[in-house]
Amino acid sequence: MADHDLTGFDRATFTHDGVTRRILRRGTGPAVIVMAEIPGITPKVLAFAERVAAIGCTAVLPVLFGTPGREGFPASGGRLKSALYTASSMGKVCVSREFTVLATGKSSAVVTWLRALAGYEHERCGGPGVGAIGMCLTGGFALAMAADERLLAPVLSQPSLPLPLTKGRAAGIDISAEDLAAVRGRCERDGLRVMGLRFRGDRLVPGDRFAFLRRALGDAFVAVELDDSVANPEAALPPHSVLTEHLVDAPGEPTRAALDEVLDLFRTRLLEQPHETAGETPAPVGGE
Repeated sequence: MADHDLTGFDRATFTHDGVTRRILRRGTGPAVIVMAEIPGITPKVLAFAERVAAIGCTAVLPVLFGTPGREGFPASGGRLKSALYTASSMGKVCVSREFTVLATGKSSAVVTWLRALAGYEHERCGGPGVGAIGMCLTGGFALAMAADERLLAPVLSQPSLPLPLTKGRAAGIDISAEDLAAVRGRCERDGLRVMGLRFRGDRLVPGDRFAFLRRALGDAFVAVELDDSVANPEAALPPHSVLTEHLVDAPGEPTRAALDEVLDLFRTRLLEQPHETAGETPAPVGGE
């Protein structure tokens, strides 16, 4: 795909605790925080956001790294330039104190900022709550954000942190024990459901990580695990990005069915329940 010029997306900034980041928005209705994968908000991430907006939600994309709209994995030409761009995005994440890349049992510091963004968008957009989806490096952020009761539909697409360099890291995810206990309590008390997606052969998202989530959350963890053979064969990288680079967007395709399951979760939890009018102030609940 070519670079996206961001036409159709509103641009703004959001500041919390002295940290200001750019955000993109599209659509109306309850907010869904869409957190991009490395190298950043690519055209295919924007295409996913357009699908979120099309069901009647507001897709909100925080710029956490990379250049919004830039194609990360061109089909032909510029492969060295693409590799350098990807390495640059990953390098900035690895040296940032806001991202926990290797540690187990710890939520990334950026999650606090993301929870504040979710609360702001809830007030702005209305609805019963907020959805969130993280992809790859940001996958576990959606889980940690769900410690806040405003987060009603968390989706973890190929959650890759901590990097599974050891057996212990492979069998965990980037969330603190306190946040995980809060999420587990919401699952038991409120019927919260957490959706996770992965390709079975993805070395960045080992099966042990999903086994850990099943033990931690029980039946509240809804796992969508796909055979590598159903990934888009034209993608530049091995099967990994279920909803973007490796999506085969055609009826009957397993990756398309996975996309539909994610959109159905947002639709059911955010659109098919009584909700406030945008601008109303919700009752204070957990989180910050």
